[in-house]
Amino acid sequence: MNVTCFSAADFDVFKIEGLDNRMEALKDQIRPKLDALGNHFAGELSTMTGQELYPHIAKHLRRTINPPNDTWVAFAANKRGYKMMPHFQIGLWGSHMFVWFAVIYEAPMKVQFGQTLEKSVKNINKNIPANFVWSLDHTKPEVIPHKTLSVEDLTAMFKRLQEVKKAEILCGIKISREDAINLSDSDFINTIHNAFVHLIPLYTLTETSL
Repeated sequence: MNVTCFSAADFDVFKIEGLDNRMEALKDQIRPKLDALGNHFAGELSTMTGQELYPHIAKHLRRTINPPNDTWVAFAANKRGYKMMPHFQIGLWGSHMFVWFAVIYEAPMKVQFGQTLEKSVKNINKNIPANFVWSLDHTKPEVIPHKTLSVEDLTAMFKRLQEVKKAEILCGIKISREDAINLSDSDFINTIHNAFVHLIPLYTLTETSL
């Protein structure tokens, strides 16, 4: 299956009212694209990380009332799941698409990883591109532009990962709906690839925390 860029219709799925109706649209319209992205980038990320990474498409199985506001495919070094592992994500909200490296609250190595990040904070501040963003909660669309953060700001974020039970850390890119739907398929693939290139060093740091 060929990888194709997200369309306006894909973003509009999140305007559909009701859990069942939105889930049906997600399965029919967006999930095939996520499946194609998973097949395409699993091998690429495996080569880039030196580990076998497996794709996991969000199923939203825990939802019984409220429809999902975003969806994604994740990549992790575990066939069974990704939430407890350092992982990558490609996905979209109604307002934007995203490419993340993520360590979320279920990950048991959060404290050790936070310590590793803190030790590497100057290099991270220097090497993450200015147009990248950070998130402290994968369930919310708000992000923090990297270019606005000082070494002290990043250090505070990394300390929070060590000290707060539900803390998370995500880094990557956010592309508005308007910009995303105007990407060609090749630009879409290249944009995701280039984001992963800059996120691999963060993933590599997790290897000392496992």
